[in-house]
Formats: sequence, structure tokens, C-alpha cells
Amino acid sequence: MASISELGEFGLIKRLSKDIKINNSSTIKGIGDDAAVTDYKNKQTVITTDLLLEGIHFDLSFSPLKHLGYKAVTVNISDVYAMNAIPKQITVSIAFSNRFPLEAIEELYEGINLACKKYNIDLVGGDTSSSVSGLTISVTAIGEVDKEKVVYRNGAKPNDLICVSGDLGGAYAGLKLLQREKEVFKANPEVQPELTGYDYILERQLKPEARKDIIEFLEKIDVKPTSMIDVSDGLSSELLHIAEESNCGIRIYDQKIPIAEDTNKFAEEVLIVPTIFAMNGGEDYELLFTISQSDYEKVDVSPDITVIGHITEQSKGNFIIASDGTEIEIEAQGWNHTK
Repeated sequence: MASISELGEFGLIKRLSKDIKINNSSTIKGIGDDAAVTDYKNKQTVITTDLLLEGIHFDLSFSPLKHLGYKAVTVNISDVYAMNAIPKQITVSIAFSNRFPLEAIEELYEGINLACKKYNIDLVGGDTSSSVSGLTISVTAIGEVDKEKVVYRNGAKPNDLICVSGDLGGAYAGLKLLQREKEVFKANPEVQPELTGYDYILERQLKPEARKDIIEFLEKIDVKPTSMIDVSDGLSSELLHIAEESNCGIRIYDQKIPIAEDTNKFAEEVLIVPTIFAMNGGEDYELLFTISQSDYEKVDVSPDITVIGHITEQSKGNFIIASDGTEIEIEAQGWNHTK
């Protein structure tokens, strides 16, 4: 097998893109020219970009490259779904040091292509470059949405219900488990990692899914959220984003926050209240959204959606209500990418 230096940039691009197939009619021209060409006709375009840096957003000592490629796509298109839009194309740019052989880069792209296939997305371009250290991945996602269906963070109104998909805190629990076992291995390389029984939280961290199914469900039952955001930085941060953008107050209830059994189990093991994982963790990539009370019965039929509270007037502040009725002010203590 040739090395990356022997292939050169254009040879590498040709090799990585040789099996890419176009899935969407909106993709007029993909990889192979100076720019991609798309056509959405009467739709509005949604564009978002995520940057993943080795040592900041991922640790290659426990993140398989194939999983990382998959995750790089799903975390990006999650933002598209949070606009009530459908992702159609992505571009991927990577920079890598000479410690990465061709096989490693191909493994990364296997994960990227797997995500494209699952979510029916076209990889239409990007860039590759050398790096003095580490691996950097930048993904830009492009989606489409009818003008009247786009959802922003600023539409929540008093008495709206606050909903969240899936369960929360699992990804952060998985990260803490992996970090713990890494430290044990560093202290004694002869010790095998203790990961048995925690498959769910490990998958939540290493191979998260974007909630395409929730957007499809809301479309099917004819419910348009009044506001929406994806849970990437912890529930507390996302709630406060909606509160700030919608000029409203928040009331959620501790006991209503959906937390998986594995997350509760690990939290108990490390003596941390599970709600802390959900409120201050991150990387769950669930959808947090608000709906009018009149839509409650439509949404309530889904086992994947939980109502956790309601919107209030801005003057009433932002609080989580404990099981004993105590009101605790919500603070943004989630993941901060600049720290």
C-alpha cells in the first residue's frame, strides 16, 4: 500500500472519494471540481460547522478512528435537525501529523462514509492538510427546510411545555468511565479496563446518533416546536440558551429528567448525583424543544419524548425543582469549548 506522502494531496482525495455515491437530487456537483454545486429550489438552506481537535474534543487513546469519523458527522448534522431541517450535504476537512499512516485516515473516512449512508447525506468536498501535531477535523453540514417549518431558539412562549428526546447524561458518564480506566492503565499497563456492563454509556460517548427520527415523528404528527436546540453542552446550558433567546423563564422538574439505567448505575458507582451528569455533562445530542400545550397529546404518544417542565415569564427566572419542592437556580456549568 502506498504512503500518504507518495499519494500526495490530490491522490489521497481521489482514494478517499472513490466509493462516494450521490444520494440527493439537490446535489448537482460533488467532489471533483473547485466547488460543490447544490440546488434547493424553493427550500431554505441551513449551514453549520463543527471543529473537533485532538486533545480538546477527543482522545485517541480510547476513541477508535472509525467511531470518530462517524461521530464527527453526527454531531454536526444534529445542529441541522435542531433547526427542524434535513441535512443533505457535508464537507470534511482534516489536518493530520505524520504519525497517521494511510490506513488510519482511511479508517476515519470509513466512519464518515458510514454516517453519510445512514443519514442519506452526500460528502461533496473538503480539504486535507498536514499538521505539526495531532488530528483536526472540521465538518460543515448543509441542509434544507421549508420556509414556514424552520425552528429557532427564540420562539418559546409562557406556558409552552419543555420536551427532550431520549435520555441525558449517558455520554458524559461514558467519558468519565473511559478517562478513569485510562488513568488506571497509565498507572499499571498490566490491568485490563473494567468496561463490562457499560456498553450503553460507552456507545453514547463514542458513537452518538443524531435524532433524525424525532424530526420525522414531529413532521408525521404535524407538530412544529416553538423553539429547539440540540443538547451538546449539557441540559443547563441549552435551557439557558432558549431562555435568553426567547426572553422567557424556565421551570423543569428533577424527577422528570430522563436518565438511563446504565447512567444511574455508573453515577452511583462514582458517588455523583445522576442529575449532575444530565445537567452539566454534554454530548448527548438529544433534541430539547418547546411545544404549545395544545400539542401535548400528539407528542405524548412517543416513548422517546419526555416533558420535563414548562416556560414561564422571564421575570420568574430559571429553576429546576427538586423532589422536595426546593427551587434551585439553573446555572450554565456544561461543557465550555474555550476552557
